[in-house]
Amino acid sequence: MTTIKLPSTLRDRINVDAQAAGLSVAGLVERLLDSYDRQRRMTAFGRAFRSADADYWDEFTAWDVTMADADA
Repeated sequence: MTTIKLPSTLRDRINVDAQAAGLSVAGLVERLLDSYDRQRRMTAFGRAFRSADADYWDEFTAWDVTMADADA
């Protein structure tokens, strides 16, 4: 266990939000960090997806057709 220094207004916000969510402060902070990490992963995925080149999409289409044939 450790202590972190926060402005009292931020500490109060955290306490209110944790109580409203039925969580401990640690639980709220963990949930917020998990959400932040997921958002960063999804943003990175979106960037990678949008930057895919034509070779990627050609291979994607080939596999998509192959998998559709296997399901038939």
